[in-house]
Amino acid sequence: MLEPLFGTANREKALIFLEARTEGYPREIAELFGTDLRAIQNQLEKLEQGGVVYSRMVGRTRLYSFNPRYPLLNELKALLEKALEFYPEAEKDRLFPERSRPRRKGKPL
Repeated sequence: MLEPLFGTANREKALIFLEARTEGYPREIAELFGTDLRAIQNQLEKLEQGGVVYSRMVGRTRLYSFNPRYPLLNELKALLEKALEFYPEAEKDRLFPERSRPRRKGKPL
């Protein structure tokens, strides 16, 4: 949907993923969308060079997140949120997973 604006479908996928989950690593993004890992890595590197995202190492894994200092971050996130409204429900369900483990017994809501 936003491919004409962002230049590539993989860049759109990476940005949509980060909007939905706030952070992620390239393999996770590539597996979710069934895309080539190197293509996602290239797009994330370009976004990092442009200051849109930043990365940090957690062990041997490089995690990417939106750069809070990016001047157009609020506008970009608003555009991505609007685009997510038009995504199919099945795609949204994959982007926004349920809890991965059960709540501790007796823990208040």
